[in-house]
Formats: sequence, structure tokens, C-alpha cells
Amino acid sequence: MDFETIIYEKKDRKAVITLNRPDRLNALNGKMSEELFQVWSDVRDDPDVWVAIMTGTGDRAFSAGADLKEAVENREEGAPSFRMPTIPVGGNTKNMHIWKPMIAAINGYALGGGLEMALACDIRIAAEHARLGLPEVRWSLMAAAGGVTRLPRAIPRAVAMKMVLTGEPLTAQQALQWGLITDVVPLADLMTTAHAIADRILENAPLAVQAAKEMVTRGLDLSLDGSLATETDYIMPLRDTDDFKEGPRAFAEKRKPIFKGR
Repeated sequence: MDFETIIYEKKDRKAVITLNRPDRLNALNGKMSEELFQVWSDVRDDPDVWVAIMTGTGDRAFSAGADLKEAVENREEGAPSFRMPTIPVGGNTKNMHIWKPMIAAINGYALGGGLEMALACDIRIAAEHARLGLPEVRWSLMAAAGGVTRLPRAIPRAVAMKMVLTGEPLTAQQALQWGLITDVVPLADLMTTAHAIADRILENAPLAVQAAKEMVTRGLDLSLDGSLATETDYIMPLRDTDDFKEGPRAFAEKRKPIFKGR
């Protein structure tokens, strides 16, 4: 699949999504939003993709968010300004649910919509020079593509509120301190680390991984008792799969399991 604003690669059950507008700090415009939806649809639907990694081109930015310059130019020319989509990864947009693991490899600025995309991923790692923030209020906007909803669920409320209300970003070390990211590494090691995490996930049974991700996500919206009761709904279907038989068999035979996603 060829795109204008994204590099999309698939190999060894991994999909790598690289935002590719380095001259605009990989900012999101209408074309990129359209192409991202196509990519997310493919990640969701391709049975050979078990894990996805998202990053940005260059060493300056993962994504600086919405391309406000282009939005203003379009408005002045009478063209419709693009609307930032609610990020569908791990959530719901146009009935899209993606339960495959997503890793954000943050290679620089992750601001506005850039941070919102990272927040929609399950695991976030960052280069040492990265900065993460929601500066929308500085421009009379709001982080309404998931930022104001996901950020307070990812870090302490007071920290999230400071970021949302001041627009000030966190450094990579501050983001690590508050649990917004899991690892801070030199830029040269960023993608190696992301692939290492993906490869570790790929050692596990993919259907079990996806069920676990969905249960965690949905369980956060339930009471403790409700979430505990719902767990059965996710484990029972796994018992009818070949992988469910392969896991215990491999354990008993003291060998590495061979999972096939069925």
C-alpha cells in the first residue's frame, strides 16, 4: 500500500506506520487523516498483522499535531478545513475497534494530535529529546481527538490538568516519571527498542493478547465487580482455539509454543 503522507510496512507479523511529513514536523492534515484511517483499517483486518508500531520520520517530531497552517490556508481559500478524527486505535471511531497491540515510538515532539495518537497506543516509548504535550488551549482549541479524555486516564489527574490547562509539554524524563511512557532511550535505540517489545509480544498467543487488551480497555469503564464478572466472557472463547491447546501442551513438553492465531 502506497501513501503520500505515511510509510506503511508489514513484515514478520509487524506493521510499522511512519508519519511522513518531516517538513511540517509530521503534522496531521486532511490527506494524512484519510490515509491513517486506511492504515488502521488494514491493521485491524489483516490476520497476518499481530502488532503495530507507530513513529515519525526524522529526529524532530513524532507529530506536532494538526497542521494549523494548512487549515488556515484552506479556510482563507474557502475550502473546508479538515476535522481531526477521534483516534480509533484501542477505541471506537465509525465502529472501528482495534484490539491488536500498538506501540508508539516517540522520536521527538508529540504535541496535540501527535500526543493523542500516542495516547491511543498501548505502550509508549520515547527518545531522550522528546517532548509531549497538549498545547491546543494556546490557540483557542481543545484536545478533542481523545486528549482530554485519555490523558487523565493515563497519568494523575492533577498532572493531566496542568498539561491541558497550561499547554506546557513534559520532557521525556517527566513523562517517564508520571507513567505516560515506559522507556526513555537514545534516539538511535528507539526503533530497536520498539521492535524488541513487539517481538516479545509476538512470542505470546495473539488471540489471548487481543482478548486481554480488549478486556483491560472495556474493564476500565466498569466497576470492579462488573469487570471481574466480564472476564469470563473473554476467556471462554479462547478455549475453543487451537492456540489454547498448544500453550499448555508446549508447557508440558518443555518447548516453545507455536501459535497460529486460530
